[in-house]
Amino acid sequence: MKALLTIALDAMGGDSAPRIVVRGANIARRRYPDVRFRLFGDERRIAPLLKRMPKLRRAIAIDHTEEVVTDDDKPSHALRQGKRSSMRLAINAVRDGEAEGVVSAGNTGALMAMAKFTLKTLPGIDRPAIAAVFPNYRSESVMLDLGANVECNADNLIQFAVMGSEFGRSVLGLENPSVGLLNVGTEEVKGHESVRQAAAILREDGAGIRYHGFVEGDDIAMGTVDVIVSDGFSGNIALKTIEGSVKLYSEFMRKAFKSSVSSRLGYLLARRSLNKMRARVDPRRYNGAMFLGLNGNVVKSHGSTDAFGFANAIGVAVDMAAHRFNEKITAQLDRGSLSMPVRTRAAAS
Repeated sequence: MKALLTIALDAMGGDSAPRIVVRGANIARRRYPDVRFRLFGDERRIAPLLKRMPKLRRAIAIDHTEEVVTDDDKPSHALRQGKRSSMRLAINAVRDGEAEGVVSAGNTGALMAMAKFTLKTLPGIDRPAIAAVFPNYRSESVMLDLGANVECNADNLIQFAVMGSEFGRSVLGLENPSVGLLNVGTEEVKGHESVRQAAAILREDGAGIRYHGFVEGDDIAMGTVDVIVSDGFSGNIALKTIEGSVKLYSEFMRKAFKSSVSSRLGYLLARRSLNKMRARVDPRRYNGAMFLGLNGNVVKSHGSTDAFGFANAIGVAVDMAAHRFNEKITAQLDRGSLSMPVRTRAAAS
């Protein structure tokens, strides 16, 4: 890190808050010594956790509030009644220029509603999208949207493609990331009208986007493309399917190696390789879903993650801020005709 960054943390969001937030910040402090943190939450619960972390204490400012957004709060209720909540105040810090990003493990719907209301969307972006990084056979890929927008038109999908492509360049370090539209088949005639319309525009007028074509569900794990674009309905189903499959496979492996004495011996012989595989697919390593398209960096941590996972979510916010991701998105939209709505583009032609 060359410049001092401040990341706002919702200290009260998540299943084990504020403990995992504080411990996660301590891990992130060692990784990013030039980053400072503002913790928003109940100081009476946060301060005792810092007693054995003097170095972290010097890198932290605590903004006291006793109000918390719970997992059961509806987004509309949280938006109206949670103006002094730890989540809202952390988002406000980004809006007011007091922090370069915010991380919360709290209520996803409330976080999206508050962030969209407070920060607004970037110029040229109609709707923000939830994005996350996945491991694949080749390396890593980013997928969006994962649930923010159940229904999407062609404009939304094109904007997601722009944001995903720029994320691949800026954060994943890919020189020319490939982009695919998630569909029920790879043929051009497959899929609903919006996805076919978006595909036609990306093929004809990519504006710097390396469009691959349609991809299917198995292409996510294979790493066929670097960026997978989807509506939030299909994307969320894909996400939950992947998470469930990883848990199922892990449980099958655990039971198999405990099934007999020879299996236990086999585990001991293969333990080093298995540990490498476990680290490769560890969901904590990829913790931190990004709300792309907002006028500010917002990262959602999994609510049940541990300190290691939360530290990785902080790292996502740091990367987005350090790479000036939102500025690059705006510049990309300004350069290309893809920022022109489909209906306007059709009329112009």
